[in-house]
Amino acid sequence: MNGSNWRDFVDSVKREAQRPSRKSGAGIEKAMSTLLDKGPQKKGGYKNKRSHFDDKEQNDISAPPSAAGGGSLEEEVEPESFESHDTLEPQIWDDETLRPEIREKLIKIAQGFIEGLPVPVKVKDITLTGSLANYNWSNYSDVDLHIIVDFLEVDENRTLVKAFFDNARMKWNNDHTIRMKGYDVEIYVEDEREVHKSSGIYSLKKDDWIKRPRRYLKTIDFPSARQKAEDIEFQVNIISNLITAKKYKLAMKNIERIKKKIKNMRRAGLESPQQEFSVENIAFKILRRNDTLGFLNDLKKRAYDDMMSITEEPNGVCRDC
Repeated sequence: MNGSNWRDFVDSVKREAQRPSRKSGAGIEKAMSTLLDKGPQKKGGYKNKRSHFDDKEQNDISAPPSAAGGGSLEEEVEPESFESHDTLEPQIWDDETLRPEIREKLIKIAQGFIEGLPVPVKVKDITLTGSLANYNWSNYSDVDLHIIVDFLEVDENRTLVKAFFDNARMKWNNDHTIRMKGYDVEIYVEDEREVHKSSGIYSLKKDDWIKRPRRYLKTIDFPSARQKAEDIEFQVNIISNLITAKKYKLAMKNIERIKKKIKNMRRAGLESPQQEFSVENIAFKILRRNDTLGFLNDLKKRAYDDMMSITEEPNGVCRDC
C-alpha cells in the first residue's frame, strides 16, 4: 500500500469537509462522496430501484408501502419467497460449483471497482454469499459480491477506512445496474477480520467453498417474522407523523433507536442456530423488500433538512423565525 496516496486522500476529504459551502453537520461522508464522484469509475445505466421520496411533495410522504394506509404486508411479500429449495440456483450454479462465465464476470466487476478507487487496495479474496450462495434463493435475491481486504493495511483508523469503503461501494451500487441471470449485483467491502454470519460463502479466487451451505428441511415461522416486521413498520409510520408535526429532534431520536433495533435484531437472528432462516432475519428481509429500510433512511434526511430549513410564507413573513 502506498501510504502517501491514502494520506493525500484523507487530507483531501478533510479539506472538502471544511469547505465554507458545506452545510453544518454535513461531515466527512459527503466529502468522501464528492471526491469519489470525481474518480475514474465509469457510469453505468443506473436506474434507481427505490422510490425517490425526496422528489415527492411532503404531503405525499406518509408511510412505507406496507405501513398503515399504504397497503398490506401480505400483498408486498409472499411467504413462499422464503422457502428453501432442493438445489442452488441452477442459472448461477452447476450443481455446487459456480458457473465459469458467472465467476469470470464477477471477478472482473470486483477488479473494476478496486481499480476505480482513488487509492490502491490489495484484495485478499472475492466471495459470493447471501441467499444466492444458499438454498433459500428467490426472485428477490441479489448477487452479494464481497471484496475482502485488510482495513489496517489502508490505515490504522478502521472507522475512517470503513466509511471510505461504504461510500465507495454505495456510489458504485448507485451508478451501476449489472445483472447476472436477472439478479442485481451488489458490491460490499469486508474487513478480513470481520466474522461474516452466513451459512454459505464461496471464494471466487479459489473457486471453492469457504463455508458450504446446508439444505434446511424445517419450516420458517413466517407469521412471527411478519409480526416483528409490522411492529417496526408501525413505528416508522409514527416517525413520519412526528416529522410532519415538526417534532424533528424526537423523530431523529426514534430513527436512531429503530435503526439500532433493526441492526441488533438481524445480528441476533444470524447468530442463532437458524441463521438466515431465523425469525429475526426473515423480518429484516421483509423490511428490506418492501423498502421500509430505504424509507427510514429518507426520513432521517428529511428530518435533518427540515430542521435546518427556514421557510417563508407567501406574503414574505418568515414562518420559523
